[in-house]
Formats: sequence, C-alpha cells, structure tokens
Amino acid sequence: MSRPIPRTYWAAGTAVLLALLFAAAATVAAASGGGTGSASGAPAARTEPGTPGLRSADAGFARDMAVHHQQAVEMSFLVRDRTQDEAVRTLAFDIANTQANQRGMLLGWLDLWGLPKVVAGEPPMAWMGGSAGHGGHAGHGSAKPGALMPGMATREELEQLGAASGRDAEVLFLQLMTDHHKGGVTMAEGCAQQCVTPVERQLAQGMVDAQRSELTLMADMLKQRGATPRG
Repeated sequence: MSRPIPRTYWAAGTAVLLALLFAAAATVAAASGGGTGSASGAPAARTEPGTPGLRSADAGFARDMAVHHQQAVEMSFLVRDRTQDEAVRTLAFDIANTQANQRGMLLGWLDLWGLPKVVAGEPPMAWMGGSAGHGGHAGHGSAKPGALMPGMATREELEQLGAASGRDAEVLFLQLMTDHHKGGVTMAEGCAQQCVTPVERQLAQGMVDAQRSELTLMADMLKQRGATPRG
C-alpha cells in the first residue's frame, strides 16, 4: 500500500503570507515615493534605496529559482498525464501547485524591485559566487550537458518522460525530480545564507525544509517500485 503523502509546507506557507504582506507594503511605498517609473509607465532603470541590486543574491536567486521551478511544474504536469498512480499524481500536484505559486512570488519581487527577469550575459547561479556558478554547483556537482542548471533535466529527458507511461513514467519522474530537488535545495540554502531580504530568506528556508522532506518521500516511492535515485 502506498505511503500517505505528508503535507510539509507549513514553513513555506508562512513565507507566502509574509511575502504577501511584504508585497503590499512595497506597493504602498512605491506609490507614495513617486518617480519610480517613466511617463509611459515603464519601470525606471534605477531601484529604490534599500531594494536589492541587479546582481545581488536576492535578485539572482529570484531569477534562477523562477526558471528552476518552471521546469518542476512542467515535469509534474507531464507525469500527471502518464500514470494513474494516486501517490505519484498527488505528489506531482503538490509540487506543481507549490512551485507555481512560489515562482509567481519570485517574479513579483523582481517587478517590485524594478529589476529585469533576465540579465544578458549573466551565467546561471553567478550570484552564489566562487565555484557555485554554472560550472560547479557546490553540493550537487556541475550541470550535465544540455541542462541549464545543476539538477535540471535536459530536453531529451523531458521528451523521454513525455513518451513513457505507467511504472516507467513514475520511476523516471521520481528520479528526475530527485535530482531537481537536490539542485533546488542547494540554491535555496544559498539564498537563506546570502539574501538580505528577510521574507525571501524565509521563503528559501521553507523550500529547503519542504524539498528535503519530499526527497525522503521520493526515495521511499522509488524503493516501492524496485528502483533507486540516480547517482
């Protein structure tokens, strides 16, 4: 019998509430401060005093994790249509719902800070510094050929998931998502240590806690299917 899916998102949920309060306060501040946008309504090139800078850890994490989360949502929708297993479908729903909401928050912060969602010439994870950039993600090796960031699946792997069904789809999804979570945990730990925006650090720590719990769950689910995590 499949193990029940634990709902381990209290920390992330608290961060969501704090983020909403932060967003409301930031919106009021922007409205009262004036001069933060152009006459056409486009955001000004500069940011308000006290907001994260273009290449800060806060902004870099928001940009990179938004991309990272988008792929997790994509994989979750793929497996939803490739299996009837209730445990896998429930896990996929939880991941898609949680990470889509968090992605919206991260992109919303960039808008509030007047910062772009993409910076030309900036390698993924450069904000982590040292060897934690694209070529050497501390704690989870380097990105494999064809993957944008460590832990992310390649386009070929996504195609394999979309073509699989039943147990094969379940195992591949759990293996790919395990790799994905390991990369995401390292990124979130980096923000929890380096970001200066309290609500963003809180969200990052919530990601770490929830995804570590899901890593344990996915290892058990793989074992039930006679498989193991890759690597």
